[in-house]
Amino acid sequence: MAEYLKRGATAEAKDTADRKVRDAVEAILADIEARGDDAVRDLSIKFDGWDRDSYRLTPDEIQGCIDQLTGQDLKDIEFAQTQVRNFAQIQRDSMKDVEVETLPGVVLGHRHLPVNGAGCYVPGGKYPLLASAHMSVITAKVAGVKRVITCAPPFGGKPAPAIVAAQAMAGADEIYCLGGIQAVGAMGIGTASIAGVDVLVGPGNAFVAEAKRQLFGRVGIDLFAGPTETLVICDEVGCDAELAATDLLGQAEHGPDSPAVLLTTSRTLALETMREIERLLQILPTAEIARRAWENFGEVIVAEDDAEMVRIADEIASEHVQVMTANPDYFLDNMTNYGALFLGQRTNVSFGDKVIGTNHTLPTKKAARYTGGLWVGKFLKTCTYQKVLTDEASAMIGEYCSRLCALEGFAGHGEQANIRVRRFGGRNVPYAGRAEPVA
Repeated sequence: MAEYLKRGATAEAKDTADRKVRDAVEAILADIEARGDDAVRDLSIKFDGWDRDSYRLTPDEIQGCIDQLTGQDLKDIEFAQTQVRNFAQIQRDSMKDVEVETLPGVVLGHRHLPVNGAGCYVPGGKYPLLASAHMSVITAKVAGVKRVITCAPPFGGKPAPAIVAAQAMAGADEIYCLGGIQAVGAMGIGTASIAGVDVLVGPGNAFVAEAKRQLFGRVGIDLFAGPTETLVICDEVGCDAELAATDLLGQAEHGPDSPAVLLTTSRTLALETMREIERLLQILPTAEIARRAWENFGEVIVAEDDAEMVRIADEIASEHVQVMTANPDYFLDNMTNYGALFLGQRTNVSFGDKVIGTNHTLPTKKAARYTGGLWVGKFLKTCTYQKVLTDEASAMIGEYCSRLCALEGFAGHGEQANIRVRRFGGRNVPYAGRAEPVA
């Protein structure tokens, strides 16, 4: 039986907060729907104190942002983007179009078709998270999306140079300095100045995630990527308190509502990690945010063995799962619910967030039970087609189809089959609405 040394916020408290977010987002999206650019402008001024004639950056402005970065900055961005592009291309290459003759004269196939337009949200209100530009824009471009637009909020009262540079280097076709619900709403709904897109992707805070959720159906979305979640699974062989505490707080700094959970088989390691967290919070520059996240949403769980840790971890279904145990591959082989796994103490979530090449836009709030993270497949539609090449095949399939339609009472469907039996099979089959199906 697992022992909880620390628990986070209750489900009721989370539901109350979620309800407030839902109501606020619903009203704002309705305003954007009704007033378009005027609503977007009012919201940008209200939430970001940001206004300008056009929120789309000009080529000169984009180049000006790039010029503010050092040569090393640009090389580092290029290195990270190369890793993301390489892995995205490997993923794309794994997705094959197929065409196969399943029966004599019957050909079935599918093609992976990119959407025509993608909107990528790049968070940047508290921190200029340029890595999100790599993850979304590059992945869309590798998938073959023709029009990729980006929105990122102003940082310090102006476009964030590093974000703008990353968006441009990744290949964004249109770059907007616009944040929050107003950015997501403008891309998803469309306005006079910002043409709508087919798919919305990218991480964000609870309001951004809820805006995407409410727009789903009108447009596609990647997944529900709300406040960052991290789960550290460890034991005394694969980890120590300093490492565990560092990796928990390294993700808790994302925001005051970011859950950070320690799951271990060692009560001693659990207690030592809790003490180490308190020590690090005295020196961490982002401790104000990290402490609130840890105090309100942090959890410490002591399990009996690895099997129980797998069971608990799958129940949590965390966005990030870092495994530092004697046998990390045990969790790779047995876990089923996670956004991404980080196996062994030599890697960590920050590597995945920033540079290693896997995508950092991952499912939260237990969505890992039914979806993985952002990848090229999110920008592709797998569309099927069929061809019947011979008269004999059309008539043969038609006979089966006719009888099956009769079982369902679909006379019109049945006649679609019967007319082909008559034309291509030479059989005098009566009209489906007045007779029995093909015998």
